[in-house]
Amino acid sequence: IDLNASDIKALYRRSQALERLGKLDQAFKDVQRCATIEPRNKNFQETLRRLGINIQEKLRIQFSTDARVQNMFEILLDGNSERETREKAANNLIVLGREEAGAERIFQNNGVKLLLQLIETKNAEMILAAVRTLSGMCTGHKARATAILHLLGMDKICMWMAVDNEEISMAVCNLLQVITESLSGEGEKEQHGKEAALVLDTKKDLKMITMHLLDMLISKKVSGQGRDQALNLLSKNIPRKDLRNPDNSRAIFVIDSGLKKILKVIGQVPELPNCLPLTENTRMIASILLNKLYDDLRCDPERDNFREICEEHIKSKVDPQDMDKTLQAVQTVSGIMQGPFDLGNQLLGMTGVMEMMVALCGSEREVDQLVAVEALIHASTKLSRATFIITNGVTLLKEVYKKTKNEKIKIRALVGLCKLGSAGGTDYGLRQFAEGSTEKLAKQCRKWLCNTSIDIRTRKWAVEGLAYLTLDADVKDDFVEDKPALQAMFELAKVTSDKTILYSVASTLVNCTNSYDVKELVPELVQLAQFSKQHVPEEHPKDKKDFVLKRVKKLLKAGVISALACMVKADSAILTDQTKELLARVFLALCEDSKDRGTIVAQGGGKALIPLALEGTDVGKVKASHALAKIAAISNPDIAFPGERVYEVVRPLVSLLNTERDGLQNYEALLSLTNLSGRSDKLRLKIIQEKALPDIENYMFENHDQLRQAATECMCNLVVNKEVQERFVADGNDRLKLIVLLCGEDDVKVQNAAAGALAMLTAAHKKLCHKMTQVTTQWLEILQRLCLHEKLEVQHRGLVVAYNLIYADHELAKKLVGSEMLEILTVVGKQADDSKKQHVLNVARECLVKCMDYGLIKPLSQ
Repeated sequence: IDLNASDIKALYRRSQALERLGKLDQAFKDVQRCATIEPRNKNFQETLRRLGINIQEKLRIQFSTDARVQNMFEILLDGNSERETREKAANNLIVLGREEAGAERIFQNNGVKLLLQLIETKNAEMILAAVRTLSGMCTGHKARATAILHLLGMDKICMWMAVDNEEISMAVCNLLQVITESLSGEGEKEQHGKEAALVLDTKKDLKMITMHLLDMLISKKVSGQGRDQALNLLSKNIPRKDLRNPDNSRAIFVIDSGLKKILKVIGQVPELPNCLPLTENTRMIASILLNKLYDDLRCDPERDNFREICEEHIKSKVDPQDMDKTLQAVQTVSGIMQGPFDLGNQLLGMTGVMEMMVALCGSEREVDQLVAVEALIHASTKLSRATFIITNGVTLLKEVYKKTKNEKIKIRALVGLCKLGSAGGTDYGLRQFAEGSTEKLAKQCRKWLCNTSIDIRTRKWAVEGLAYLTLDADVKDDFVEDKPALQAMFELAKVTSDKTILYSVASTLVNCTNSYDVKELVPELVQLAQFSKQHVPEEHPKDKKDFVLKRVKKLLKAGVISALACMVKADSAILTDQTKELLARVFLALCEDSKDRGTIVAQGGGKALIPLALEGTDVGKVKASHALAKIAAISNPDIAFPGERVYEVVRPLVSLLNTERDGLQNYEALLSLTNLSGRSDKLRLKIIQEKALPDIENYMFENHDQLRQAATECMCNLVVNKEVQERFVADGNDRLKLIVLLCGEDDVKVQNAAAGALAMLTAAHKKLCHKMTQVTTQWLEILQRLCLHEKLEVQHRGLVVAYNLIYADHELAKKLVGSEMLEILTVVGKQADDSKKQHVLNVARECLVKCMDYGLIKPLSQ
C-alpha cells in the first residue's frame, strides 16, 4: 500500500485484518477507498454496509448508560487512573444519579456495592462523589430509598456522618434527609404503577433512623460536625410541618426515648475533661431543637411530662460532692433558657437551682464561674426574674467583675450587668442603674470588642452586652460614633463560624436604628395613668427622629450593608426567622431616606433583601418587602436587581397591595410596580401572573388622592400589555368607564396618567374607540377639557385620543366634527409653530387633515 496507494487487493486484505482486530473505524476507511476506486463492486458495497451497522452498534453500546456507568466505576476504582480523569468520572456519576434512568441503571448494575467500595477507599473526594450519587438515587423514589437504606445499613451511614470533615458530614446528612423525605412521602415524584405498591410500611425505617440519630448525640466517637448534623436532621424532620395536623407522635416518641440524650448535649461544658466533641454551634442547635419539640406539644399533660423529664435529669446531676456534675446541671438549665423559655423559667423555680448558681459564682474555679455567670445572664431575660436577680445577683456579679483577673469571666459578668441594667427596655424612667453607669459598661464592652487578641467567643459576649445596653439612647449615640467598634462588630458577623452572634448583632442594629415596634401612647390614657399613680413609659430625648436619622447615616458610612448582606447568606439552622425579621427591620430603617438608597443598592442591599422578603415571620416578610418597595420605586431595576433577579421582586411587592397593609406600604408598592412595569413586557406579564391587577384597579377607586394617582400611573404602564388590553375590550365591566371618568378628575397627575392609558388603549383597539363613546354620556365634555388643558402633556394625550377616534371610524369623526371639538382643533392647529409645543400642534393638524380626507370639512378657500 505504501508503494501503491490504490492497490485494491492489499487495501481489502488490510481492512479484513483490521476488522478482526476490532478496529472497525480504520477497516471502514480502507473499504471506503476500495469502493471509490471500484464503485460497482458489490462485495465492497456489502462490506461497507455491514461495517456501518457494526460501528453504529458499537457506538450505541459505548454511549449507553450501562456502559457509561461501568466505565465510570472502572476509572474510579482503578488506583492508577489520573486524578483529573477520576474527578471527571465522579462528577458524571453524580449527574447520572440525579436522572431517573441513570439512577435506575446504577441501581440495577450492582452500583450500590460499587459505591460502597468507593466510600471505603477513605479518599475524601471519592466519598463525597459516592454519597452525592446515592442522594440523587434516593430522591423522590420510595422503593429505591428503602432498598439503599437497608443495603448501606444505618450504622454505616451514622459512622460516615460522624467523621470530622464538614463537607462529608453535610453530604451524608443530606443523604439521610433525602431518604427520610422519600420514605415519608415528601417531595415525591409521580409514581409509576408498581413502584408505589412495592414498599411496605416505612414507619419502622423512620423510627430506626430517629433512634440512630439520638444515639449519635451522646456517642464520644461522633465529631462535633456529626453531632450538629444529627441535631439538624432531628430539627427538620421530627416536629410537625403544619400545626393543624393533629399527629405529633414523632415528637412524643423523641421526648420519651431521647430527651435525656438531647439534655446531655445541652449540659456539656467544653472546659471539662470528659466533654463530648462539640462545635461552637452545637449547644445552640440543641436548644433550638428543644424549643421546636416543646412547641410541637399539644396539651398540658404532654408539657408536664416534658418538664418532669427535665427536672429528673437536672436533679440526677446535682451532687454536692461532685462539682463537675453540678456544673452540667446548671449548664442544662442555661441551655433550656435559650430554648423553651417558659419551661426554663419553671426549672429556675426548682428548689436549689438559683442557690446553686449563686454558690458557683463564688467558686475559685474559672470554669464554675464561667458557667454560673452565663446561666445568670440567660435567667435574667424576664423583667420579673430580673428584679429577683437585681436584688440578689447584682452585688454578686459586681464582686465577680471586680475580683476576677480572667477576661473571659469579667466580660460575662459585665454582660450580666448589662442585661440587668437594660431590664426596663427603652423606658427612660425605669433605668435600673444610676445615671452614667450604663455608658461605663458600654465603653468597656466596646473596648473588648475592638481587642483582637481576645478569643472570638469572648468578643461575642461583648456584642451580646451591647445588644442589651443599646436600648439606652445615650449608649446608641456613643456606639455609632465609635467607628472602630462598629467595624469590629461587622467583621465578627462576617467571618466568624460561630453564627450564634448573628442575633446579638441584629438586635444591636435594631436598637441603634430604633426599628423596633413602639406603641403609640393615647394622651387621655397617659393622663389617666398619671392620675392613678401608674408608671408611664418615657421616651429618651435622644430617641427623637432627627437623632435616629443621624445614627442611620453613620451606620451606612461604617459599611453596615455589606455586613448585613453577609449575615443574610448565613445558611444554617441558626439564622432563625426571628433573626431574619430583625435584619428586615434594620434594612427598612436604612432605606428611610431616599438619598441613601443608591448606596444601599451599590453595596448589595437589594440582592440581600429578596430572601428576607420571601421567607421568615409575617412581620419580617412585610418589612423586607416594604424596604424592597422603597428601593424599587426610585432605582433603575436593571442596576438594583440585575438579570433574572428582578422577577423575584414582583411577588413581595404585590403582597404589599393587600388592604390589610398600611397606606404608605400600599403607596410605595404601587410606585415600585409602576417603575417595574415600565421596563419590559416580560415584567408586565409577571405582575399580571401574580394577580396584581384586581388590587391595582381597587386602588384606582380609592378616596386617597396619592393612592389613586399611583394606581392610575401603574395601570397606564400596564395597558401596553396585550392581556390587559383584552380585559378592557371584554364586555360586562366598567374598566374603560373608570379610566374615562378619571380623565375628568381635578388632580392633574391622575388626569395625566388616565389620559395616557386612554390614549394607548384607543390606539391599540378600534373597538375601544367606539366603546369609549358609549360608557358615559360625559365622554365628549371630558375629552374637550383634556384638549384645552393648560398642561401641555395632558393636552397632548387628549389630542392623541381625539386623533385615535377620528382615525378609527368615519362616524366617530363625524360626531367630533359636529361638536365644539372642531373649533378646539382649529384653534390649536392654527397656532404659530413653537418648538416647546410642536408635538401638540402637529397632532391637532393631523386630526384636521384626516377630517378633510373624510370630506367632513373643506380647506378655507384662498
